[in-house]
Formats: sequence, C-alpha cells, structure tokens
Amino acid sequence: MKKNIISLKNICVSFDGERVLDNINLDIRDKEFVTFLGPSGCGKTTTLRIIGGFLTPDSGIVEFEGKDIKAVPPHKRNVNTVFQRYALFPHLNVYDNIAFGLKVKKLPENEINRKVREMLELVNLTGFEKRSVNRLSGGQQQRVAIARALVNEPKILLLDEPLGALDLKLRKEMQIELKRIQQSLEITFIYVTHDQEEALTMSDTVVVMNGGSIQQIGSPVDIYNEPKNAFVADFIGESNILDGLMVRDRLVTISGKNFECVDGGFGENKPVDVVIRPEDITIIPQDDEHISGVVKSVTFKGVHYEMLIEAYDHDWLVHSTKSATLNDTVGLSFGPDDIHIMNKMEE
Repeated sequence: MKKNIISLKNICVSFDGERVLDNINLDIRDKEFVTFLGPSGCGKTTTLRIIGGFLTPDSGIVEFEGKDIKAVPPHKRNVNTVFQRYALFPHLNVYDNIAFGLKVKKLPENEINRKVREMLELVNLTGFEKRSVNRLSGGQQQRVAIARALVNEPKILLLDEPLGALDLKLRKEMQIELKRIQQSLEITFIYVTHDQEEALTMSDTVVVMNGGSIQQIGSPVDIYNEPKNAFVADFIGESNILDGLMVRDRLVTISGKNFECVDGGFGENKPVDVVIRPEDITIIPQDDEHISGVVKSVTFKGVHYEMLIEAYDHDWLVHSTKSATLNDTVGLSFGPDDIHIMNKMEE
C-alpha cells in the first residue's frame, strides 16, 4: 500500500466573498499520477496552487508526508511546477535553462553537467544542449520546461494544463511521454486538465471537480464505468442521462417501460437519474418490449457511427459500428449492466 504524500484537510478558499474551494478533503499517494479534472472555474488550479504554496487557504490543513506545510513558502517545498506557458528564459540555451536551478544551489559543475545530461536523455533532447529555446518547437519547449522542473529532483511535480498550447497530435504524443517519465522516475505527478481523454489516458487516479467541490475520486476505469452522479457521467465521456423511477431494488422504469438493473438501495418509487453510455446501446428492429424511436441523424466518426434516436421526450445518443437508416423507426436494446442509477442531482 502506497503511503500518502499530500493530505488536504477541510480546505476552504474564497475570492472576493465567493467560495472557490468548499471543504476539500483529499489524500494523494506517493508515486502516483493524479489528475484534477473539471470545467473552467471548478477549483482545480486553485487546489494545485495550494499544494505548490502559491496560495494559502482561508482554513484547513495542508500536509506533506504528515507534516503541516501551510506556512512553508514554495521554494522550500519539495515540489516543482510546470505551467501552460513554459516560462523558459529566452536568453539562455537549452542546457542553461535546465541547469538554472542547480546553479542557484551552487552545485559543483561536474554534478550539474551529469544531472542536465540525464534530464536531456529522459526527455529525448540529447544533442540540443546549445540550441536556443526560441528555435524549439512547442513540444520541445515543453520538454525543456519539464526537464528544468525535474532536474531538482522534487518529490512532487505539479503540471497546470501543460499541453494546452500544443496541437492534437503533439498532445497525444506528450501524454504518452509524460506517463513514461513519471513511471521511470517514480515520483508523484499532479496534473490539471479539463480534457477528459487526457485524464483517462495518463492517470492512476482522477479527481473530478465541479463548483469548488470534489465530485468523485477513482481510477479512470471506475470513474468512467461507475460515475457517482450525473455531472461525472456527463463530463467523463458522452452519456444518455434520463429521468427514471426506481420501482424497487433492481427494477427501474424508463420512458414508461420497466427494465431490470443491478442497482439497489434507492427506495421504492423514487425518481432517479439513469445513465446509459451510447456505446452500450444496440439498435434492433422495433418491438413492444424495447424503447423505440426515430433515427434523426447519422454521422460517420471513423471508428463508429454516431446516431441520434428520438424516443418519447428524449434524444438518445447511440454509437455503433453499424449504421441505421435515417427516419427509420428502430428499437433500443441494453442490458441490466448497462443501466447506471444515481440520485437526482440537486438543482
């Protein structure tokens, strides 16, 4: 069992009278890749800044390896940060950018040289030592920023939307690269993004945030397959979120028809949110047992077709490798395991 390296306890932050973080409690384990995921303004960067020491919470405790560090300034924390704007020194070459922190510490020249070359190899920039950072691509500049942060051997690396300025292909390459670096160094990475795919691709643990609160913490698989509420279900991938009535344990009514499910504990005849992923729905010929609807749109997405089926008062999103015919009436088939029940979200 990995030990906790960071513990946030009852953290609250307000800006101009508005609550930005509302009683955040979070344990981050050593050597994990943890991602804060959520929409703009949800509090993820504020949480990162508290861990880094750039912001002091109004109340609560920040622990690093069991010790309260709330009063410890950023430069005395064993934490480094990579920002979206890489903040490289334009007048220094690649080598001197990476070596900057080591020179401030007045390490011996031979030790600086060894550490910088190890970092260059780690981020695949060997041979770029004398290159001006202004002559590097966005992806190469990102690698230099990561190497500069890691060369000081922090216990934790904070990354605030570091791939946001890169194009899609480069972002995907850097996602793989960051995960490789984290695994090879075996240190804790805490990453901030609003990109769901990025979070699911890289993380050991995902912390989904909204409105200054943590909505769910779990592995990417758990977050995707077992969302705690409709917000998480909708934010992590596409979902059909439907009004349902929990008749009793393991039986739910959707659009006037009863379906067996695997969930219980919601009470009897209680309104609930029902989540069904679009890839879990199979289009079948219309019959009386299944919900049926009219095919309103068919879009080819490369790997699958995306279809909108108008059934009762809801447009169902369906992903399938087989296309339905526009304006046909079809049935929608899904099994008990495909139905996820959750409490109604408060308005």
